[in-house]
Amino acid sequence: MPVKNRLAELHPQITEWRRDIHTYPEVLFETHRTSALVAEKLRAFGCDEVVEGIGRTGVVGVIRGKSQTSGKVVGLRADMDALPITEQTGLPYASQNEGAMHACGHDGHTAMLLGAAQYLAETRNFDGTVAVIFQPAEEGGGGGREMCNDGMMERFGIQEIYGMHNWPGVPVGQFAIRPGAFFAATDLFEITIEGKGGHAAKPHETVDSTVAAAHVVTAMQSIASRNADPISQLVVSVTSFETSSKAFNVIPQRVHLKGTVRTLSNEMRDLAETRIKAICTSVAEAFGARADINYVRNYPVMVNHEEQTQFAADVATAVSGKCDDAPLVMGGEDFAFMLEERPGAYILVGNGDTAAVHHPEYNFNDEAIPAGCSWWAEIVERRMPAA
Repeated sequence: MPVKNRLAELHPQITEWRRDIHTYPEVLFETHRTSALVAEKLRAFGCDEVVEGIGRTGVVGVIRGKSQTSGKVVGLRADMDALPITEQTGLPYASQNEGAMHACGHDGHTAMLLGAAQYLAETRNFDGTVAVIFQPAEEGGGGGREMCNDGMMERFGIQEIYGMHNWPGVPVGQFAIRPGAFFAATDLFEITIEGKGGHAAKPHETVDSTVAAAHVVTAMQSIASRNADPISQLVVSVTSFETSSKAFNVIPQRVHLKGTVRTLSNEMRDLAETRIKAICTSVAEAFGARADINYVRNYPVMVNHEEQTQFAADVATAVSGKCDDAPLVMGGEDFAFMLEERPGAYILVGNGDTAAVHHPEYNFNDEAIPAGCSWWAEIVERRMPAA
């Protein structure tokens, strides 16, 4: 079945919602305006239940079908938060909140799920219950984890869950998906190299933390090239190198490093953590310095479940006529926490030839709205067909 006629009719209205959300972006858990707007609309649609404050600022709407004989409950999730980026699109509806921008299309995800919710609340042409989930803080805050920790799955009896993300480079309205590991685990590390500061003209009287830290950074690149199996995916990136001195003639007492590790298996995740700790400790000691390492396991690998992935792909093909194989993605996605608790799948919908996500010139493509809304609606109607 192609794009649903009712959702095509709603396209201009959903576009207006999307652009309004885009104008007033909110980061992390500070989605107060967005969450209130979502809750207001869900109540206006006639949802049977609307609950706010799940996972701090998350919102869940419950829509019951015409019949309940199946006993099934399906969850649909969209993220609401923006990024701390200054927008450079020049759009008439560009961000009015300084230093915040919907640079990843979560405004589009929220608007599309609202559109699907309106359609499902109007028609209720399914046997079971759908929970529409609007999540804060996907961009680094772990809002998905917070909603799960708040007991969302148990509270609403969710049995399966589905998510969607727009994807620049995929034709507008087409879909792509893959089973198994899909998005990477996103671990974080902070390393402090402690030496002995002193005058730059007398390096022999110091323990040069800058030299030690530079060798640590170089040695860490050997983890992917010499410790990991070449066919495995592993990224180790040092993204910040900051010394305790700002002067030209002072060897600093300490250097602070920050970075991220991306992996697609627990084996590689364990390897990276073990090697980072060993390299930092031993290299620092070789220069007479000391390394303090704080390694944080952040988002886990996002793993699509086999059966639900095939179902999601079939629905996507029905909506757009095509569903491609998606590539592995070394970016993170905290829908991973929800897929650890319940079977489900995560799909990409094409955003066309646009700037990449997280770029200050990115913008969600409103032409993708009918396909995205229809996919969510079809997930419900096909997974819980009306009795």
